[in-house]
Amino acid sequence: MRGLFLVLCAGVVACIGERGPLTNRMAHSPTTYLARAARQPVRWQPWGRDAFTLAAKLDRPILLYVGSDTCHWCAETDRAIYTDPEIGALINTLFVPVRVDRDERPDVAQRYQAAVERLAGLRGWPLTVFLTADGSAFFGGTYFPADDPITGRGLKQLLPEVAKSYREQRSFVVQQAARVRELVLTGNRELSGTLRPSLVQQGIVDVRRDLDEAVRSRTVAGNVMDAQAASLLLRDTTARASALRALDFMLDTTAGVAGEDPAGLVRAALVGTVAEAWIVTADNHYREAGRALVRSLADELPSADHASSGGSQAVFTDQEAYIIEKVLLAAATLGESTATRRARAALDGVLLRTYARGWGVRHSVAPGPRDSGTPPGLLQDQVEMALACIAAHQVSGEGGYLDVALDLAAVTESGYADPAGGYFDIADAAPSSLPGLADRTKHVLDDVLPGANAGTALLLARLAQVTGDQAYRRRAQRTLEAFVGAISGTGVRAATYLAAARETLQIP
Repeated sequence: MRGLFLVLCAGVVACIGERGPLTNRMAHSPTTYLARAARQPVRWQPWGRDAFTLAAKLDRPILLYVGSDTCHWCAETDRAIYTDPEIGALINTLFVPVRVDRDERPDVAQRYQAAVERLAGLRGWPLTVFLTADGSAFFGGTYFPADDPITGRGLKQLLPEVAKSYREQRSFVVQQAARVRELVLTGNRELSGTLRPSLVQQGIVDVRRDLDEAVRSRTVAGNVMDAQAASLLLRDTTARASALRALDFMLDTTAGVAGEDPAGLVRAALVGTVAEAWIVTADNHYREAGRALVRSLADELPSADHASSGGSQAVFTDQEAYIIEKVLLAAATLGESTATRRARAALDGVLLRTYARGWGVRHSVAPGPRDSGTPPGLLQDQVEMALACIAAHQVSGEGGYLDVALDLAAVTESGYADPAGGYFDIADAAPSSLPGLADRTKHVLDDVLPGANAGTALLLARLAQVTGDQAYRRRAQRTLEAFVGAISGTGVRAATYLAAARETLQIP
């Protein structure tokens, strides 16, 4: 990576004349995050074959930017950088710019986040990644400032140098991109091992260390990862005090306020943890905090007969199902019957708009029938929906929800399983001459939502418990064993994996 950076910074600014018209195509985007970029001077293209074809035709690299409505630095980048006409002119002249909503295309976001980790050792949002015309990443990072002439890491310095490197060091760039792509695609192949209780025990130590340090430094964030980590530690008597300190900190910050969490994911993760805290402590402070959270979340859920997805804001199955599951379980625990009814109604509505037996659920919660032209959803969609259905079955006793969960587990096995172990993030795609459109990766660590493979193992362990069929438990263990080597030292990001391992191994 250092060698590539030196190459990028070694030349002088060169000018390339624009060799083809580009227009900003964000105006009719399906998400508000993308649509708001329609007035920016950058001529953004949507993710897809057309953008890659255009890059090949113009012989330019792609500048891929991945952001989200719920990301602070994404908003700052849009405010201070992509409104800058000078930066816009550089991008439009030297690159084919592609903009992706992380929530609409989490598969794309996760794939290139893995590439940036390989390239620069960085994690976070937004992502700024430079790709060859076949979709392979050769340089990138997270947030870049507009201008930094001292270090050369500002976009006004980097953009011409990246383009110059692409023109004049093409063979090196292509080789670098091919190596990174291979590492991303094969990174999990040598991580398998035997799942042992000692892995869970050490993982809990690592999570506790991370959470304690975050509380000491006051950097513990209202996010799904930290809330899942606190939930994990609550069940361990030696680590419970750490979990409660972190939970109290999160409840006292603005992270639990709706305005700071428009999608509801953070509050959903928190409400599940708060309900567990009330169970283990019998402290009415947690009961009242949980009731307030569960009521606010239930009020925001769409009803079963909601004709659209809840207004102009796009809603996605994985996120909605995650929230519904947490509301169902917390409402039942805290005695909030109205919230339980609303969560079940919301689940019925999402199933109506996304689910077909034997096919699974799609990613976008939208009206209209599923047909052969509708792409299947992500692994995360199938898993989160199945977990929500298990929660609904446990709360209501209705067998129909369990039937859906069993069907989604079967779809997951038939459409997403990797014979080498674990599950791909997307279903088997049609062959493509553009690797960036067809590559399939596997993710296990928590991020905006719990890691998809960790969630799959958790689903299988719960199906074993609910049905008594131990074949599900064996599948859960095989899934977890495919990623044993990826867990050491990952701290809070491994919380869902460790929770699934504890359930699979039936550790108290």
